Formats: sequence, C-alpha cells, structure tokens
Amino acid sequence: MREILYRDALREALDEEMERDDSVVMIGEDIGFIGGNFKVTVGLLEKYGDLRVKDSPISEAGIVGMGVGMALTGLRPIVELMFSDFLLVAADQVINQAAKIRYMSGGQAKVPMVIRTPIGGGRSSAAQHSQSMQAMVAHFPGLKVVVPSTAQEAKGLLKTAIRDDNPVIFLEHKMEYTNKFMIDDPVEPIPFGKARIAREGTDITIVATSSQVMKSEKAAKELEKDGISVEIIDLRTIVPMDRETIIESVKKTGRLLVVDEAHERCGIGAEIGAAVMDDVFYYLDAPIGRIATPNVPLPFSPALEFPIIPSPDKIVAKVKKMME
Repeated sequence: MREILYRDALREALDEEMERDDSVVMIGEDIGFIGGNFKVTVGLLEKYGDLRVKDSPISEAGIVGMGVGMALTGLRPIVELMFSDFLLVAADQVINQAAKIRYMSGGQAKVPMVIRTPIGGGRSSAAQHSQSMQAMVAHFPGLKVVVPSTAQEAKGLLKTAIRDDNPVIFLEHKMEYTNKFMIDDPVEPIPFGKARIAREGTDITIVATSSQVMKSEKAAKELEKDGISVEIIDLRTIVPMDRETIIESVKKTGRLLVVDEAHERCGIGAEIGAAVMDDVFYYLDAPIGRIATPNVPLPFSPALEFPIIPSPDKIVAKVKKMME
C-alpha cells in the first residue's frame, strides 16, 4: 500500500483510464491550464492535449449538453462541474436528456458519461456553493449516483464510472481533496451497488455517505470508550444501493443510524430507512435515526456553518441517545 492525497487518487484514475481508452475525454471549466478548481486534473492537458482535455466556457448547460452529444456519438466524456450546486444550472441536460435517452430509445442509444462534481460544506462557500445534491439526482431514474469516501473508493469507483455505459453522477466531498489516505497499489475498479463494511460492530449500525464515513469512524472510537460497539457501512453508491448489506448488519445490531450531509427533508436517510423497514422492523430495538443538515440554506459564516453540518460530536450524541 502507499499514501496518497484524495485528489491525486482521482487524477490517477483519470490518467489510467485515458491511457487505457482513447475514447475517454474531459471537458470543464479551468480543467486544462489551471488543472481544475481543486487541482484534480493537473498535468493531464500537457499529457493528452486540448482535444481530450478541453477547457470550456462558463456554461454548465452547454458543458453537460456537449457531454451528452459526445457520449451518443461514441466517446466517453467526463464532465467536471466546479460545484454540485451547478447541476441545477444544467438540470434539463442531466435529468431530461442524459438520464432518459437510453430508456426512450429502447436501449438503442447509450450515454456513457460521468459528471464529476464536489459536494458539501466546510469551506465557507455559502449557500450556492456548499450543497450536497445526492438526494436530488438519486430521485431520477437513469442516473447512477456515486459518493466515494476514501481515496481508495474514489479511485476504484471512478474507474468503474468511466467504463459504465450509463450516465454516472460522481460526487466528491470538497473537504477530502487534500486529505491523505492509504490505498492499494494498484487499485482495481470497485463494482457499483456493493457497500463496504468500514468497521465491524455489534451494538448499532451506521450507514454513512462520502466524508461522513470518516466522521463516523472518529465517533466510533469515542463511543468505544463507553463500551458501545459501532458497525459502519460505507454506502459507496446511492444508485444502485446495497440493501442486503444494510439489512444483514441491522439484523445483527438492532439499531440503524444514517449519516448524510445533504438536507434532512426527503433525504437519503429517509430513503434508506424506508427501503429496509420491511426486512428489519422486527429486529429493531430503537427507531431508525438520521443525522443530516437542517432544512436551511448553508450559511457563509463558519460560526453558523459548522454547527449545522454533521460532525463526530453529533454522531456520538445521537448514538448514545439511541442506545438508551
């Protein structure tokens, strides 16, 4: 194994897939000369040229629309949006075009494209640049939705996303880009729809997405001091979702807490709770719990932002309450 930054693991996946397959191309704002807003694509323009690493105008609708056209004509485009909030600017292209063309063509047309974009708060980027859009995109059939946690997951899942024949929304947490992780060498593609047991436990199951996996691990270490054994499931992909791993874990522990940074209303926590209830209801020793961001826009001020997004302390407090 070796140590690597999260963003560098993503870059390696992009580089290796572009080298493996000439049909893989990239388009996005400042991904070329600058190397991307979060420096994920540094060096790829120099290696592959501006026909395969294309800087674009500031037009998310145009970028995604061009990506759909590329995918329909035989390429495998990777579209980078600076922030996941901008999925709303390109919503028609994402939801009405990319997600539906394969179904509406009776499978005759494929849309093998990836939209990479960062989610989450923590950088004081304010209400229009700090949202987590996973619940929104997961609502629409035809899109696969990926929420990698560690660098290992980021690299392995991105390889799978690029090779998939369907549109994939690949959501990277902006607070993880400069964090270091240990990864395998090499990292193999990670299949969609298969969650990872990040930590085994016996008293409560936490299903976490993206950076909430690492926050849950910190919380679990604190809870262990009080004799509480936490099992943590890294969901990896929201669509498709690995219900079986969640169900088997809850049957063992008797409790389920879902930790996801998106807003609570109509969020992933509610979806997971409803999706597994028929199978786990009689095994539950407590109601299913949720930790999410409250239903308010993300504030700019750090003094207001950090108290409302999920944290290890919030997870510890919620678990203790569920164990009462």
